[in-house]
Amino acid sequence: MNNFESIKALPMFHGMTEQELRDCAAALSAREQKYKKGQLILRAGETTSTMGLVMSGSVTIESNDIWGNCSILSHVGKGGSFAETYAMTRGEVMLVDVIANEDCSILFLTIGKLNDYFAHTEPWRIKVIANLLAISTQKNLALTGRIFHTASKSIRGRVLSYLNSVSLRMHSVEFDIPFDRQQLADYLNVERTALSKELSKMKAEGIITFRKNHFKIIEQRQ
Repeated sequence: MNNFESIKALPMFHGMTEQELRDCAAALSAREQKYKKGQLILRAGETTSTMGLVMSGSVTIESNDIWGNCSILSHVGKGGSFAETYAMTRGEVMLVDVIANEDCSILFLTIGKLNDYFAHTEPWRIKVIANLLAISTQKNLALTGRIFHTASKSIRGRVLSYLNSVSLRMHSVEFDIPFDRQQLADYLNVERTALSKELSKMKAEGIITFRKNHFKIIEQRQ
């Protein structure tokens, strides 16, 4: 691996030396692959023995049913990971699609091979397991957040919940979101037309301003 510094920066490899990273990559059959925007990376209904690490670009995790309904469960940007749970649970059929949200480069690891190393104590293995635990914890928080955002019966309540969470994470009332309008509608599980109408109302009422995926929350004076 010639791009050691960029790979080492991924949360999955936190705390590893170059040699540990090379040992890990060899043991888990690391391979990098590029995808174009909109390209299917992993398909629902199939199994996978590999997890993906986003080296550049981003992907979306989507639930697409046979009736054509789409729900975006999460957005995974640079440094993020996906499918580790399915890869570790051998034979488990995926319930989601992974789609390239933009041109991206993905590093795949056959993470299921960790099951073959239970009797081993290589430093890289111990660090990978610790990092996987940290990643899983963050993902649980993200999924819990989406439950909060979709709990409200009103579109406005869902929008406010989501924008407030982004504002808290960014420590700013002005920020970019990773979704276009259709993706935001799919993430909040609402119709795009109804979402656009509600956003326009909120803008007219002085609650928010926005342009494309750039939003600003207008702080209300007491």
